[in-house]
Amino acid sequence: MVQRHRHYYGEDPSQWGELFLPDLPRGGTHRGVVVVIHGGYWRSKYGAGLGEPLAEDLAAHGMAAWNLEYRRAGNGGGWPHTFRDILAGINKLQELAGPHALDLAKVVALGHSAGGHLAVWAAGRGRLPRLELEAEHREAAVKDDGVRLTGVVSQSGVLDLAEAEKLNLSDGAVANFLGGPSSEFPGRYRYADPMAALPLDIPVYAVHATEDEDVPLAMSTSYVEASWPGPGPAQLVTVPGDHFALIDPHAPAYATCRELVRELMR
Repeated sequence: MVQRHRHYYGEDPSQWGELFLPDLPRGGTHRGVVVVIHGGYWRSKYGAGLGEPLAEDLAAHGMAAWNLEYRRAGNGGGWPHTFRDILAGINKLQELAGPHALDLAKVVALGHSAGGHLAVWAAGRGRLPRLELEAEHREAAVKDDGVRLTGVVSQSGVLDLAEAEKLNLSDGAVANFLGGPSSEFPGRYRYADPMAALPLDIPVYAVHATEDEDVPLAMSTSYVEASWPGPGPAQLVTVPGDHFALIDPHAPAYATCRELVRELMR
């Protein structure tokens, strides 16, 4: 039976996460945690309900999952608050580890669409000071401590913000998220772009649906190509289906994602 526990990591109504935990033998420990980060082009009309079926499925398959909600553009999020929330939500696991018997040696993020962007961005938190964007670094309030991700599975993630802006994806979603165009906020765009933090030293699987009409395949291929020849080059995995097959627990596309998560949790 899957247990569910909601916890807040801040005072805003959107600053919460829900732990989905499989049963444990007495005295046992959950070996690792999967952080589920939902998509929706960073807009407030989409919420953690998108990630709930995934977190429940992961727990049903023996993995602890933390379904993370955060402020989005339209409800107090966007730059820099969404970025602060993602890191604070992941860091909350330190506080929850004792009460819920969580082993944080492995913390893997599973992020869909805009959530894929946030997951890969969070994985690069240690490299952000090297971008020499001091003003943006202060605004995002990124610190070098906290819970580090040990792997990421991006599900049709928006991994190339510069190209996403050029393509005007989802009617200007990137500019809406970052508060304006790159011509006005070049520092924000570079700081927020997962491409800028390459190379990473953790494994990243860029999974993309072959019939995805919401996020172009180039969002994943350009990121993977840019990751070579880094110490931990990303890997591209294509799966059948559309954008939402990736978050359908009954779809083969999602089953591939679950198995990649399981691999990273070993």
